[in-house]
Amino acid sequence: MTEHSQKIVLVTGASRGLGFAAARALAGADTHVVALARTVGGLEELDDAVRAAGGEATLVPLDITDDAGLARMGAAIHGRWGRVDTWLHTAVFAPPLSPAEHIPEKDFDKSLAVNVRAFQRLLRVIDPLLRLAPRGMALIAADDRTGTKFHGAYAATKAAQSAITRAWAAEAAKWITVAEVVPPPMPTAVRGRFYPGENRAKLASIDAVAERLVARLEAPVAAGERIVL
Repeated sequence: MTEHSQKIVLVTGASRGLGFAAARALAGADTHVVALARTVGGLEELDDAVRAAGGEATLVPLDITDDAGLARMGAAIHGRWGRVDTWLHTAVFAPPLSPAEHIPEKDFDKSLAVNVRAFQRLLRVIDPLLRLAPRGMALIAADDRTGTKFHGAYAATKAAQSAITRAWAAEAAKWITVAEVVPPPMPTAVRGRFYPGENRAKLASIDAVAERLVARLEAPVAAGERIVL
């Protein structure tokens, strides 16, 4: 299979957690994964895992708050492949837990910068690339913590991200399938930050959830759907 006949899957937040596991599961003879994350070491581990499984990936060590970097990435993807077939977004900032009235300014600002502003900037760059695919698909990891104690900054910014996602799903439905994926509790670094004393053995396997996600993509996905894994 030639490079131009492969599906091009962009995974943002690919250096750990569900993004890492999904990128590893998706990469194969018919799929080329473009893996974006800040952590170079995590991306290199992903590349080793993908190659060991017979697949291939292109690594993009980039902070998603870097607007100019995102623009360069979009231009590079267009120049090499001409499109993105699927975008899976799992990148997130999880601020320390805090009462709503005591959320540190720097944590609130970073939550807004990563979970809302950078997400919208990513959408702006990737939307045209998805429209160039036969039927582009965007899958955005959702995590509704609205009303959960001490999760004010995280919950507010993830809710805003979800609002943008749902608006985009309705606006672009003629050209792109935009859906949210809702994973079960998993032993990720984000969850560990929120629940440091939790018995992680009782949580869902990240690899198993990634496999369910990949299998779910074999079935039709509706615009605006919430895919519970």
